[in-house]
Amino acid sequence: MTADPSRNTSSEGREPSPEETNENGDEDRTVEEVDAERDPLGVSVVTISADRELESDPAGNVIVTALEEAGHDVATREHIDADHDRVQSIVSRLIDRGDVDVVVTSGATSVEPSDVAIEAVEPLLEKELTAFSELFTALGYEAVGSQIVAARTIAGIADDVPIFCLPGKAPAARLGIEEIILPEMRHLVGVARAHRDESERDDETTNDTDGESTVGDANE
Repeated sequence: MTADPSRNTSSEGREPSPEETNENGDEDRTVEEVDAERDPLGVSVVTISADRELESDPAGNVIVTALEEAGHDVATREHIDADHDRVQSIVSRLIDRGDVDVVVTSGATSVEPSDVAIEAVEPLLEKELTAFSELFTALGYEAVGSQIVAARTIAGIADDVPIFCLPGKAPAARLGIEEIILPEMRHLVGVARAHRDESERDDETTNDTDGESTVGDANE
């Protein structure tokens, strides 16, 4: 699955963002509606919990519904126990899949002994998106006040794949997916994979040049 190229921040020669398209075009259309017309991203949703199943997973349902309403594909949906090595292994396997552009986990992010999601995922991250946790905390404080201190989150890039770890409560999952992840997800995928797209273009140029040289040699 090929993600859109990274958005160029210069004022010339760049594709307008969904927000700009909405502002400059149809004012009645939401950002989500504009985004839904573009190629969907493949997202893996992972529930981490010892006492919940997929059939009784309000936070996971919130995430899946938000993704599907925004026009994205749920590439996989999994449930795993709150075991450090198991969580790390599953997330590592998911980022290696060709149909997964983003991984979102829910659960096991608080401060109980079994809350191991962040400790399991953090070593996989090559670059941490520190502003994600800061923004989640700010928005969470507006919603629940000082209780937000017990809600840990983390996000970052691993092997060009954005990973987001959300709490296992439905309101917290809704806040994270709707207010932060969905508005920025496509852009983050593009930025993370910009070097890969560049490399592919360079390879294509090299192959074209080699082909022209071969034709030229044959005509001599």
